[in-house]
Amino acid sequence: MRLKSELYAKEQNDIINRIISILDLEHTNTFTLFELDNNTILQQQIMELIPLIRKWFSFNNLKSVGEPERIKRPWLSIIKQLIKSKYKIQSKGFHFKKDNQWLMTQQYLFTKI
Repeated sequence: MRLKSELYAKEQNDIINRIISILDLEHTNTFTLFELDNNTILQQQIMELIPLIRKWFSFNNLKSVGEPERIKRPWLSIIKQLIKSKYKIQSKGFHFKKDNQWLMTQQYLFTKI
């Protein structure tokens, strides 16, 4: 039995490229978790890809695709898992000031492999 990664390499690559274009990683390579949490349009676009991901990927190890309602940020898990074949993802703590209040969040740096 052949693997989905062999059978559907083109379709998987298309989905990964769609995620990259949703994030606009060609022009922006740094995001904070605060920005991503507040960008509901981006979250919705990623979540709309779940039926395609289920069709073209083996998602046994992707709880965010199999049971997205059980995960706090399924869209973030999908991003991290699927684009790691093309981008190295680094995270670090990040402090910033908003409305005279210091906030701490994660900052993600996407570096093309």
